[in-house]
Amino acid sequence: MTVATPPAKPAPAESAAPRLTELARFAGCAAKISQADLHQALAGLPVASDPRVLVGHDTSDDAAVIKLRDDLALVETVDIFPPIVDDPYDFGRIAATNALSDIYAMGGTPLNALSFVAWPVDTLGTGSLRRVLDGAAAICAEAGIAISGGHSIVDEEPKFGLFVTGTIDPRKVVSNAGARPGDVLVLTKPIGTGVLTTAVKRNAAPERALAAAIASMTTLNRHAAEAMTTAGAAAATDITGFGLLGHLGNMLRASSTAAGTAIGARLSYAAVPVFERVTGFLKDGLCPGGTKRNLEYAAPQARFADSLAEPQRLLLADAQTSGGLLIAVAPEKVDALVADLRRRGTPAAAVIGSIVAADRAGVIEVTA
Repeated sequence: MTVATPPAKPAPAESAAPRLTELARFAGCAAKISQADLHQALAGLPVASDPRVLVGHDTSDDAAVIKLRDDLALVETVDIFPPIVDDPYDFGRIAATNALSDIYAMGGTPLNALSFVAWPVDTLGTGSLRRVLDGAAAICAEAGIAISGGHSIVDEEPKFGLFVTGTIDPRKVVSNAGARPGDVLVLTKPIGTGVLTTAVKRNAAPERALAAAIASMTTLNRHAAEAMTTAGAAAATDITGFGLLGHLGNMLRASSTAAGTAIGARLSYAAVPVFERVTGFLKDGLCPGGTKRNLEYAAPQARFADSLAEPQRLLLADAQTSGGLLIAVAPEKVDALVADLRRRGTPAAAVIGSIVAADRAGVIEVTA
């Protein structure tokens, strides 16, 4: 696995303040409201009737797409969460990379960012907040954009994220609704960040155990998106707080609606790239609450091989932060896509399964 080396970061200021993750009830994207609760809350919310809205909330896609001209559309997203690591600079980098990922997942190009911060100033002061902002600015500079403004509030729990606007040719949008039976599924980053960060937060592993995960979480999905669009991908999504099963399930349901027929998937557990030590931590009971909620939601639509025990099933539902792209591509294009991903140095370029016809929308068969 090739992982980009993170740039040098400023030395932390000495402080007696608590660890960032000590103030966070949930870490990173594991703080998301569960899919079950979210669907209940959104039930009955009107679907946009404005013809300029090409992608809205109804397909649970990664970002909204608003048409401006026949050759230009805006891609808009927002992503905010509590700390997943203790280093403020890394927290800012991860949060920014995660927010930008939604733009890349649609095949768009980032244009501008605004920041949102909720910060316990009395507890943490402003020095650590400045380092969060510095980390986010470094990632945005890497993406070729600026953080041009933002909003801040006082809160007992630190939170940070970005509102990001991008651009795209509306004829080239890669949504989560285009997968069709026969397409091959390719994943561009390993999974397991939720379990790893939980192990470190509970003092079951040293912070250095996060090195590979931090390198992955701060690697922009830009190169993966470029390879995806070059290959002419049928559909894509990024893997974040709902886990691999949850985001794949959204893709399958959206694609089933668009195609007018039930679409499912077949995954190979052995083919899914995973960070080291993750399965062992799961066996020891080190599992985020968000991951457990994800599996509870996904299980009725999943058909697991009998040999896959609960730790393996939980891993496929692990709440990821700043995960990779899950790309559905026609079988005749997959070799070129994988070769291009490897040439561009994405953290992974793994063929993990395929899209299949199903007896009901969203069914996922998981083989060993």
